Amino acid sequence: MTDQFQPIAWSINTNIYEINLRQYSEAGSFAAFARQLPRLKDMGVTVLWFMPVTPISLEKRQGSLGSYYACSDYTSTNPEFGSLADFGRLVTTAHSLGMKVIIDWVANHTGWDHHWTVLHPDYYLKNADGEFFDANGWIDVIDLDYNNPALEQAMLDAMKFWVTNYDIDGFRCDMAMLVPLTFWKMVRTELDMIKPLFWLAECEEVDYHEAFDASYGWKLLHTLESFWKGQTDLNGVGDVLAWYQAGFPAGAMHLLFTSNHDENSHSGSEYERLGFSSRAFAVLTCMWNGIPLIYTGQELPNKKRLKFFDKDPIEWTGENVLHQFYKSLLSLRRSNAVFADIQQTAAKRLPTSHGAVFAFTRTSGEDQVLVVLNLSYDDVQAIRLFESPMEGNFRNIFSSHELYIKGETTFGLKPWEYVVYERLKS
Repeated sequence: MTDQFQPIAWSINTNIYEINLRQYSEAGSFAAFARQLPRLKDMGVTVLWFMPVTPISLEKRQGSLGSYYACSDYTSTNPEFGSLADFGRLVTTAHSLGMKVIIDWVANHTGWDHHWTVLHPDYYLKNADGEFFDANGWIDVIDLDYNNPALEQAMLDAMKFWVTNYDIDGFRCDMAMLVPLTFWKMVRTELDMIKPLFWLAECEEVDYHEAFDASYGWKLLHTLESFWKGQTDLNGVGDVLAWYQAGFPAGAMHLLFTSNHDENSHSGSEYERLGFSSRAFAVLTCMWNGIPLIYTGQELPNKKRLKFFDKDPIEWTGENVLHQFYKSLLSLRRSNAVFADIQQTAAKRLPTSHGAVFAFTRTSGEDQVLVVLNLSYDDVQAIRLFESPMEGNFRNIFSSHELYIKGETTFGLKPWEYVVYERLKS
């Protein structure tokens, strides 16, 4: 971040749960989802990110229901989900439980029958034939023209609508790098005067941190997938994590994840893309520096690809196998001081005696967390940790097993097993 913008305090140590409302239930509505809030609160979720809640264009619609990202009106809700009043009640309920709400904002393009195409065609870019088009080849959307100050003002007014009327807490900005950075600086300046917000950019461009609090960890996800395929080793993973720490401005946050709506629908669930490493890498993304993301159904876990343009609800069983897994991780983040400052308590990777074991610590005074991941098919015994300054009584957050750890302590881990130890205070 720059001196101009500073992240809102609650965002420094938070987590995000992404909601694919259409597929969340048979009803796929705000009201139906609201019934899940107590469960998600218990799991430790602090921020709810709703994929676009706006109506979807009919013209050139993909599939039977279309893409969330082909908006036809920035200040209405998709009737599929419910009314504006329904959304308002959902936000109020979430806030009463201490949870924040951010919405997906698609500023680069609209659907083909957005009302601006008739009322304000000058808001759009045109091709050589004077026709609407999309530069990325997406057939159901058309690009907006940010050389037009009137378009910038209209977009600002639309974003204000959700802040002033529905008290949302921030924006996840779709394909943020396709929209000029100057625009994002302008709208953040204007909207933060109404209410300080959280700003998440779907991009990895370093300079976009001049306007945004957090950006995406795509490079890490793709490196984790490459590791699973045997195309890189743990040094490759470590290099990406080091790049996030050294290559971005001080205080820059990254969204870390093993799945999201794009990956699940287009590339497969984390179990297709990461196999046996998926749970260990979920631990990594929750415990490393950054903001962990949990996608709709990962707590089940949902192992199917959800259709993107058609109804395809998750098959909830009534037993969310990974609820406690995520609750343990998110509770630790909330309660332990090592997660309170991403600069002063940044994760430090530890060399180990085994090439497929990834270990790191985070420390703040007497508080310390140790994470050890066996990222191999090997049953690894007598794992040594090097360059480790820790000594004391530690508790495994998953099993409550206590262990006295000092320099010569060794670990044994089964294939793809992981441990997270929290130091017990004297």
